Amino acid sequence: MEIKYEYARKRSEFGRPCSFSDFLAEVTADIPPDPSLADDFIPQDPVDFAVQEGPVMSLHEVNTERAQVATRGVNHVEGGWPKHVDPKNSELTTRYREEVEREEVYTKTVQRLGSLVEHYIRQNNTIDIYEEYFEEEEEEEEEEEHPSAKIVNVFRDPNKIRRMCTHLSWHPDANRALAVAYCTLDFQDSRKDMTFDSYVWDLGDKEREFWGNLMGICVSESGMRPCSTPGRVAGGASCFAHTAVQKQGEMGAGSPCHALSPQILWWDIRKLSQPSERLILDITREDQLNKALGVISLDFVPAMPTKFLVGTEQGIIVSCNRDAKTPPEKIANIFRSHIGAVYTVTRNPFFPKVFLSVGDWTARIWTEELMDSSSIMETKNHTAYLLDVCWSPVKPAVFFTVRSDGILDIWDFLYHQKEPSLTFKVSNDPLLSVCSQDNGQIIGCGTKMGNVSLLKLSPGLCTIRKNEKTLTSTMFEREARREKVLQEKYRERQLREQERLRAQPEEKENPQE
Repeated sequence: MEIKYEYARKRSEFGRPCSFSDFLAEVTADIPPDPSLADDFIPQDPVDFAVQEGPVMSLHEVNTERAQVATRGVNHVEGGWPKHVDPKNSELTTRYREEVEREEVYTKTVQRLGSLVEHYIRQNNTIDIYEEYFEEEEEEEEEEEHPSAKIVNVFRDPNKIRRMCTHLSWHPDANRALAVAYCTLDFQDSRKDMTFDSYVWDLGDKEREFWGNLMGICVSESGMRPCSTPGRVAGGASCFAHTAVQKQGEMGAGSPCHALSPQILWWDIRKLSQPSERLILDITREDQLNKALGVISLDFVPAMPTKFLVGTEQGIIVSCNRDAKTPPEKIANIFRSHIGAVYTVTRNPFFPKVFLSVGDWTARIWTEELMDSSSIMETKNHTAYLLDVCWSPVKPAVFFTVRSDGILDIWDFLYHQKEPSLTFKVSNDPLLSVCSQDNGQIIGCGTKMGNVSLLKLSPGLCTIRKNEKTLTSTMFEREARREKVLQEKYRERQLREQERLRAQPEEKENPQE
C-alpha cells in the first residue's frame, strides 16, 4: 500500500514573489530550569568557543635550487679570407680586396644591394621614431619615497684579536673589491700576538647577492690607510712620524703620492728610498719644524692636480698649492674649523672649490672663495663625536657622517639642513670610517671592533634628480654671499670698536671745562 499526501494550490499562486513583513518577537516554547537537576552538571567557567569562517588549508614550502651564474666572454676574430691570405698582413689583404673589387660580379652585386639599401634609408629618414613631441612640458615628479637603508653584508676581522677598522677604499674598477685597513689606536697597546695585516675583500659577481671573500692581504704596520687603484694599494703606518698616506693621481710608474706628518712629503714610487719633495706645515710661514702642525687627514682630487687640503690635529684646515715657488707660498689659505682634530676633509665631487670637514661634534661645509672665514654651512651639534664623513658621488648635496655611538647619518642639505634625511643604527660599537661606492648605492661603514657593514640605500638617496646640480650650486653661492656679508659687517663692527677705544684716551686728556 503506497502512502502519499497530495498538496494542492491554485495555479495563480505559482511564481508569486515572497512578501516579508516586520512583527514583534513571539515566544514559541519556554522550558524553565529545573533546580533539582543542577547536581548532575559541572559548571565550566570561562567558556570559549572559536569559529573560523575560512577554509582549513595546509602549508607547503618549496625551495628551488640556486642558479649559479658565471660571466663569460666571446672573442671574435676576423675571418672569411682565403687560406693563402694572412688577415694580419695588411699588404696581402689590401691586394686581395683590390682584386675582388675589379671583378664584374662584385660591381653588379654592389649596384643591386645599393639600390635596396637606399630604399630602406629613405624609408627610415621619412619619420624620426625618436622625436620628442612634448619636450617643453615638465616631467611629472615621481612620488616621494621615504629614505631607507638596509644592511646587506658584514665583514669581520678574521683575526682573534679584533682591531679597529680605520679606513675603507673601494676598487675603482666596478667596485667589486674593498680594501680595509685594520689597526689599534689604543694607547700602549703592543700585544705580541697582534697581526699587522690589512685585507682586501672580494664582493663577488653582481648577479649574486652580496657576499664576502678574502681576496688578499696588504702587510703593513698598524694603521694602514689604503688608497686603491686598479693594480696597487698604498698604505702608511699610524705612528708618531707619519699618520696617513694619500695617493695623487693614478698610481702608475712615476706617479707621486703624499705622506703626512708635521711635514708633507712627496714620494716617487720609482724611488721610495727618500721623498722627492717636502713641505713643513708651519702656518706662520716661517718654515720652522718646531712650529709645524700635526697632520691627520688629507684630500686630493685629480680635477685640481696642484692643490690639496690638509686637516690637522689642532682643528685647522690648510689649503696648499704645490705650484708655488717657496714653501711659505705653498700654504695658500687657513681655515680655523674645529675644536680638536680634523678627522676628515674632502672636496665636493661636483664643485671642487667646496669642501667638507668633520671633527668634534659637527660637520662643516667650506668654500675656498672666502679666505679666512668661517664655514658657510654646518650640521647641528651632536652628543656623540663625529669621526668620519664622505660625499655622495652621485648627489651633490648629500653626504654621510658616522658617529661614536654607532649611527650613520645621511644628510641632504638641499632639502633638510637642521636634521638628517635618514638616521640608521649600524652597530653598538663606534663607527670610525665610511666610504661610498662610485654609484652611490652601497655604503661601507667600519667599526671599532673591526666589522665592516655594507648598507644598500633606497633609490631616492642615490639617484640625481632634474636640476639638482643647479639648485645645489645656487644654494652654495647663496650661503657664500651670506657669509661674506656677515664677515664684512663683523669687520666694520671691529673697526668702530677700535675707533671708540682710541677716542677714550683723547677724551680723558682733553676734558670739557
